[in-house]
Amino acid sequence: MEEESIKMQQIFRMKGGQGEESYAKNSKIQGAYLSSTVPVLVQAALDFCDNPLPGCVNIADLGCSSGPNTLFAVTELTNIFYRTSWQLGRSQPEFSVFLNDLPGNDFNTVFKSLPAFQEKMRAENGPDFGPCYISGVPGSFYGRLFPSNSLHFVHSGSSLHWLSQVPPELNNTSNPLMNKGKVFISKTSPPAVIEAYQAQFQRDFCSFLEARSKEVVPGGRMVLMFKGRRVDDPAPDESCLLWDYLGQAFQDLVSQGLIEEKKLDTYNTPYYEPYTEEIKDEVERQGSFDLDCILPIILPWDGCNGGIKCTRETTARNTGKAMKAVNGSMIKSHFGEDILDPLFQRFMEIMAADTKKVEHVSLVVSLVRK
Repeated sequence: MEEESIKMQQIFRMKGGQGEESYAKNSKIQGAYLSSTVPVLVQAALDFCDNPLPGCVNIADLGCSSGPNTLFAVTELTNIFYRTSWQLGRSQPEFSVFLNDLPGNDFNTVFKSLPAFQEKMRAENGPDFGPCYISGVPGSFYGRLFPSNSLHFVHSGSSLHWLSQVPPELNNTSNPLMNKGKVFISKTSPPAVIEAYQAQFQRDFCSFLEARSKEVVPGGRMVLMFKGRRVDDPAPDESCLLWDYLGQAFQDLVSQGLIEEKKLDTYNTPYYEPYTEEIKDEVERQGSFDLDCILPIILPWDGCNGGIKCTRETTARNTGKAMKAVNGSMIKSHFGEDILDPLFQRFMEIMAADTKKVEHVSLVVSLVRK
């Protein structure tokens, strides 16, 4: 099991750079989710300011990726801490910010953006802002990343729906669970497949909470936003429709002889959208955090277009580019790079030809270290 998790850390990454197929250019919906979390993020930060801030506030952003969303939460938090201290007549804190993602993340692009970020923060807050020290921390957030009792505020956006590995029951070489023609949970998936995904999420989220329980100081805060469900049904269209389109695109390429059927049968996505009650259960079971709030964030069907009304064909094209930017590294590792363009071209065609529209759901979770 540990070997599979290490392998996933090596191959899973968002598409780097600033090109047209990069994650940076195809993460509008993630940006919209982040913007929707601001009220929860602000309240958690203000609550943390009820007590005098430490001389240096340590902030970690877990699963930071690269692109325009990377420093969103850091900007909000440091602004709040600085301005609240000024309003209350307290001494200004310094900031130590840790940007975490898997080792393959495009940290170079992130680091290149930091001088402009520092200049922007001083322009908005005045020359007394900071200093703000920023560093990269490569590694999986499903294990320890920081010293004990070192973090005051943890943020994670659009990351915790990614599992540490494909559920091992689906990769059992002697007797694998078969999710025929699918790459994720579907309404036609066997119950055992759904149960395997649920169990993997429970293990991973518990590991995440356990690691943070050692790193976050008592009274410290966490605000987490990730894809989730507002219904008990483990396979609603809101969670599964896009993955069904991708599964159908894979099957079409099998029928064309571009992919071997057995290769598709052994490919599954390390992804899960938990129900609100599943999150509450794991927080209570692990026991180190109080659940301050858990709220759904609902975005429209065409959220990938950045708030612009577009045709279904344009929405399909933008969705396909976003899916490719996120999933490309895993698909390439399993099937080879040549399959990417025909696969996502077919995905776009299938999505454009359909008529279904579903809302996109994420959950924002605010936690307090006991």
